[in-house]
Amino acid sequence: MPLARHPAARPPAAGRAASGDAAPGPAAPAPAVDRPSRLSPWAHGDYAVIGATLAIVAEQLVEAGEVRAGEKVLDVAAGTGNAALAAARRYAHVTATDPAPALLEQARERARAEALPFGDASFDVVLSTFGATYTADEAGAAREMLRVLRPGGRIGLASWTPRGFVGRLCHAVGAHLPPVASCTSPTRWGKPAHLAALFGLPPAQLQCRWRRFDFRYRSAAHWVQVFRDFHGPLHRVFAALDPARQQALEQAITALLQAANTAGPGSLVVPASYLEAVITRPLASSPAALPRLSPSTPS
Repeated sequence: MPLARHPAARPPAAGRAASGDAAPGPAAPAPAVDRPSRLSPWAHGDYAVIGATLAIVAEQLVEAGEVRAGEKVLDVAAGTGNAALAAARRYAHVTATDPAPALLEQARERARAEALPFGDASFDVVLSTFGATYTADEAGAAREMLRVLRPGGRIGLASWTPRGFVGRLCHAVGAHLPPVASCTSPTRWGKPAHLAALFGLPPAQLQCRWRRFDFRYRSAAHWVQVFRDFHGPLHRVFAALDPARQQALEQAITALLQAANTAGPGSLVVPASYLEAVITRPLASSPAALPRLSPSTPS
């Protein structure tokens, strides 16, 4: 499964500064990548340490999106390539794009790929596991996903929910930031109604399911240390605080983890709800599909 970077065919928008393609075939030379003028938060730390634990989410999303052999798939904000590689293992032709080129270099080490352009209606499937939800321009990101998707194609998204653990974590982090600072919440896309409005589609064209991911670490202190060191945005938040604020934030996160832990004192297991959504870009003459929303609510 080759994987190589490829610059966007059009000027890069949010999440399109660098890309890679995973498809069967010989490796292509890696062309130059236009790096973003602003350093991405994900350029801090080492997301590969955390991303490796989320591989199951990508596998489930690829199954939900019914990715088929031979389809052209785009993985947006791919990180180190979980969804891209999951789709490539199903013999799809995959392009991976991420605003942090260093993450794509790590994805290249996991697989090799041919280059593909980013023309209009180029892809049968567009995927993003949590990454696209961090964009500062969510309307622009949604437009780009729809632009590169063919009519009748599918967008598969995994997004943390506002009421789940990650939503509570974002609230705790925001409460400890200085008044002039801001923290982009990745949970806005975890609501079906918001996704429908964002992509300009009737809710009936969204197939949604509430899912749960369990963070599994040795202890609350272990989770805090790993995320403080390797999770780019959280690493940057801690670096922006003075020592007293750092300690207060660490204590708040630790208390949140301990309260959510379902494993007892011997280890840490923290359930985190996320929304798995498949959005179908309509054909001019196709009727809207019936919605499929799990009756259970996110925890």
